[in-house]
Amino acid sequence: MQLLTDDEGVMAVRSARAAIEHAVAKKPKISGDLTPIFSEKRGVFVTLTKGGNLRGCIGFPYPVMPLGEAIVDAAGAAALEDPRFPPVTKDELSAISLEVTILTVPEPLEGEPLKRPQKVIVGKHGLVVRGMGTSGLLLPQVATEYGWDAKTFLDHTCMKAGLSEKCWTSKNVEILTFEGQIFSEHSRQA
Repeated sequence: MQLLTDDEGVMAVRSARAAIEHAVAKKPKISGDLTPIFSEKRGVFVTLTKGGNLRGCIGFPYPVMPLGEAIVDAAGAAALEDPRFPPVTKDELSAISLEVTILTVPEPLEGEPLKRPQKVIVGKHGLVVRGMGTSGLLLPQVATEYGWDAKTFLDHTCMKAGLSEKCWTSKNVEILTFEGQIFSEHSRQA
């Protein structure tokens, strides 16, 4: 996967911010020139925080639509449709910070279930747990932010899927890894 440049990261963050402001405050859509990479199908998540606390996070784990469109859809959904939180209000917009994570395609973590933690690289890998009719995903930065080791990261991804925390030890559960390129609004140079 071709990585985005720093300038393209700024474009991604600006696009997400504009989408949130349009969705919440009905501000006009801004149509900026995007580079060709935004026409490629990519997985993406948009994470919103307020005062350092999660306020919404929605995305597309798989490359189902062009990146530019996926960022806009994920940003609007993170602001208004994350079922864990009430919709973001117009008054909150200035207090919301956002982060855009561009994903590689998730790939199965091969090998014996009990050896899975040895193959998970905390700080590099994000995880998807799939099995028993459900799935859960945690972005790469989550384990780092909480100081988790690989086993704890696997446990929490299982719980995110609504499964028991040690479900990753079962052959009936699939574990996938992916990587993410992270662009934060507070680190942009805009």
